[in-house]
Amino acid sequence: LPGPPFTHQQTPRKMVYYGQTSCEQDTERYLDVVKYVFSCYKKEVPLVINTMGWVKGEGLLLLIDIIRLLSPSHIVQMDVYDWKAMPPLTPEHVHFSAGLHTKGKQQPKCKQLAAGSTESWKCSEGEDTLAPQYKLLYVHPEFPRAGVAGEARVHSGILRDMSILGYLGHLQSPDIGAVLPLHSLVPYQVPFNAVALRVIHTDVAPSNIMYAVNASWVGLCCIPEEVRCQTDGPVLLTQTPVCDCLGFGIVRGVDMEKKLYHILTPVPPENLRLVNCLLLGNIAIPNCVLVGQQGIEGEIPYVTSDYNYSI
Repeated sequence: LPGPPFTHQQTPRKMVYYGQTSCEQDTERYLDVVKYVFSCYKKEVPLVINTMGWVKGEGLLLLIDIIRLLSPSHIVQMDVYDWKAMPPLTPEHVHFSAGLHTKGKQQPKCKQLAAGSTESWKCSEGEDTLAPQYKLLYVHPEFPRAGVAGEARVHSGILRDMSILGYLGHLQSPDIGAVLPLHSLVPYQVPFNAVALRVIHTDVAPSNIMYAVNASWVGLCCIPEEVRCQTDGPVLLTQTPVCDCLGFGIVRGVDMEKKLYHILTPVPPENLRLVNCLLLGNIAIPNCVLVGQQGIEGEIPYVTSDYNYSI
């Protein structure tokens, strides 16, 4: 666990491809994804939830939603040196604070009773006054410059690229030797009408969808509905499904004549039989994969250096 993530990748029990590095554009779908993945948890072992680092503004409100949704037993809150923007997330604070998509409980209305009563205050009936029951462990490290946002963004981008490269490493032979470039690996051929297609992060005209998908990183997913198509495809979804993701691949070519996607993936064949949906997000293939291909003379496929900066 202490090592960097790309050194100890494991196949998750349940995974959803969100398709973006930030959930700001679609926080509702993010919460739907959290609910969907959490529904798999059977409570047979302790569960550690690693929340994201977006804790300002709407990010803090979203964190309150997630705490309310998942009902943890303990919360570890790590403060940042000399930064007062985030309040201690006590059970009372979460109980009464509105999240981004959930409402907080109203402060109970209390009335003063007559003098001489055994209790001078009484809360009105019917008010839900029970705060969530969890223990807050508040850590206050005194590290100057801890959590500087710009540096974290650069580091997370590098770690993401390393994770993708580590994942693609499973395409290589286990024998120690030369690393084969992508164009030397044999892809799977997938008929257009065998899988549904969806671009998650933006609207793409159907006439341009194949340009978008070609040479892209895709989530290999499984939707419960059977994919049916009267034509040779492609099958385009109108909404982004919240569904199981079984792994990832690279669409390394699109054969428009034979109506085939050419896909490179380390996902084992028994799992690929379940895949009936390709989701394309804005997660990019690391530049070095395309630029550093060995044995290519002349122009590198999918890489251009001849473009006009004024456009």
